[in-house]
Amino acid sequence: MKQPKQWIAWVLCVILGISSFYFWKKSQPDTSTRRTTHQILLTEVEHLGKMELVRYQFRDIVEHEQVKQWLPNSRVLLIVSGEAVGCLDLSQIDSTDISADSANVTVYLPEPEICYHKIDHQKSKVYNTEYAFMEEAQLIDEAYRHAEKQILTSALQANILAQTKANAQKILVPLFASLTGKKIHLRYRNRFTLPQKH
Repeated sequence: MKQPKQWIAWVLCVILGISSFYFWKKSQPDTSTRRTTHQILLTEVEHLGKMELVRYQFRDIVEHEQVKQWLPNSRVLLIVSGEAVGCLDLSQIDSTDISADSANVTVYLPEPEICYHKIDHQKSKVYNTEYAFMEEAQLIDEAYRHAEKQILTSALQANILAQTKANAQKILVPLFASLTGKKIHLRYRNRFTLPQKH
């Protein structure tokens, strides 16, 4: 039977051998190859004519709760960042929307709209969850959906459409004036002017 000292020496030799092989392997150049394949399919081409004129950025603390009869209520607390963008769809304008005389040009624009509203998931996070257990993912998803709807509501309450009109006046009037050399008047299609086009 081997002595304890012999066992220790033998184990140390094995460890030393494994370590030497590991460090030798690490020092060798990596000869493996990496392959990445893509299967990209173009599914839609969309014509864009929307001019973005204002962006509202929001930060919201969202507490979403699922009320239960017998168990403690499930809760999730999110810190959400998002934005809403106001724009004009200039692709709706045609020659019938423009009238001119020797000194003036009147342009009828489509009503301003919210191009999009969305949550910035990179700047948002789940701060806390309580009693969510197996339904945590669903609860978080519901909270984000409510937050996204609130971004739209808040943008409308903060008069994003009026601000879009104001910015259109600041940007388009000087642009059109420099192109035509005439006084520019912007009007909007609504029930009192021209009907919306479809």
